[in-house]
Amino acid sequence: MSTVNTLRGPIDASQIGATLMHEHIMARNPELEQNIEHPEYDEAAIFERARKSLTSLHVDKGIDTFVDLTVLGLGRDIPTVLRLTEGVPLNVVVATGYYTAKDLPTYFHTHAPDGLVGKTLGGPDVLETMFVEDITTGIPRTDGVKAGIIKIVTDEHGITSDLDRVYRAAARAQAETGVPISTHTNVHHANGRDQQKWFKANGVDLERTVIGHSGDSTDLDYLRELMDNGSFIGMDRFGMEFVLDDESRVDTLAKLLEQGYAEKITISHDAGFFSINTPPSWRAEHTPNWHHHRISDYVLPELRKRGVTEQQIAQMMVVNPVQVLTGDAEATKAAAAKVLSP
Repeated sequence: MSTVNTLRGPIDASQIGATLMHEHIMARNPELEQNIEHPEYDEAAIFERARKSLTSLHVDKGIDTFVDLTVLGLGRDIPTVLRLTEGVPLNVVVATGYYTAKDLPTYFHTHAPDGLVGKTLGGPDVLETMFVEDITTGIPRTDGVKAGIIKIVTDEHGITSDLDRVYRAAARAQAETGVPISTHTNVHHANGRDQQKWFKANGVDLERTVIGHSGDSTDLDYLRELMDNGSFIGMDRFGMEFVLDDESRVDTLAKLLEQGYAEKITISHDAGFFSINTPPSWRAEHTPNWHHHRISDYVLPELRKRGVTEQQIAQMMVVNPVQVLTGDAEATKAAAAKVLSP
């Protein structure tokens, strides 16, 4: 792959540029919203704030690409995101996958290959079909928008039987399409180890995986283990200080960079403009620094104070995203030659 699917069509690897690898724009829940009116869902206000912020990310902060990892189960709404991002000068990569920490909805059980409906239909798992078609044909009701990455989850329950099914569908979709896999983990349960064990046992290339939310941990041994095994790690929750304060996150990242791990790290915020789960008023009161400008405004200056070089920053924000999103060695070399030269 030398191109990446975005909301506005494929872009060449040379256009990826500085990238936030784990973000969100909107997390919706149509069933809830049809039955429980959300007092803070003011679409016009949300659109205005989001457009202003996303435009500023590119124009003022130099961010070129924004990876939105909102998938089914978390509230993916690509038609709304398409309208929101009209005129925004930023590449937006969207994801396929399924977000659940334990169980799948009934539909996926009745439509499983051995399920009530699925066994009469034949063919591959509906999850695999959905993932592949999102990437190759386009996401329904979007006029052909194609996903550029797969998102899956492990949390406190570990890889349950339903998650094993999601993982298998993701692995097969990656093998067929060549797109990367990015994950959600809970560092208190060291899920990255379980994910890597599963990936290795099932033929997934660890170098095409990002172990997400690794930045919630200050355990250097754990983080080095994940990178030494081949995966990238996502230091991707800057600003989410109700989980871990940003000073600790910056200190941990600076130590890993000092130890030579710049080539295996991506950075981001896991932030969003509206989520029905944690609405704007709650975020404003409890986590005011959790927004898409936090890395530019706070994290990078703090890293520079700790001796982190511009080459290390460019490695994390430009070169590594090219490698993750394309898997193209030549494109990665070209990106490195462009931004890492003294």
